[in-house]
Amino acid sequence: MVVKAAVFDVGETLVDETRMWEAAADVAGVPRFTLMGVLGGLAARGERHSRVWEILGVAPPASTWDSGDFYADALPCLDELRSRGLLVGAVGNTPAATEQLLREHVELIGSSGRWKIEKPAPGFFEQIVAEAALPPEEIAYVGDRVDNDVEPALAAGMVAVHIRRGPWGYLHEPPSEAIQIRDLRELPDALGV
Repeated sequence: MVVKAAVFDVGETLVDETRMWEAAADVAGVPRFTLMGVLGGLAARGERHSRVWEILGVAPPASTWDSGDFYADALPCLDELRSRGLLVGAVGNTPAATEQLLREHVELIGSSGRWKIEKPAPGFFEQIVAEAALPPEEIAYVGDRVDNDVEPALAAGMVAVHIRRGPWGYLHEPPSEAIQIRDLRELPDALGV
């Protein structure tokens, strides 16, 4: 395996979503524990997290991340991969506005909001391959969700990396073909770069 690009999911891979979900609960007038519990239940059942608002019977509030929400290992990992000569990207099921938060840290950037296609659709991963201008087997896709990140990356012919964090990262087991890490500091060596 010769990986020339590492592309990251955003939420719960690079960005800790805790503050965003807490703020969303506050704005929606829902107890934080209730919101987190329902999210956990959706994760365990393999359902979309966006169903939380339907289940709670409230309109989804506007919420976003900021530069203080990056996991402590995220930006150092991106820097280390770039220093080792990799193309580094961040593309997730996010609004197009999220690209601004990531732009200064990566060379390849995208979003389901701008691309008008969401993971786990094969077209999402085809778009990553097109943007990277590399064969899929030279691209590692790193994410916390087996259903949205790992399995579709493998199906696209990419190297799939599962990071065990966030509710989905702990509740779902990745297939044996995926590289498994617990911290982004492990990633450069796990990729052999």
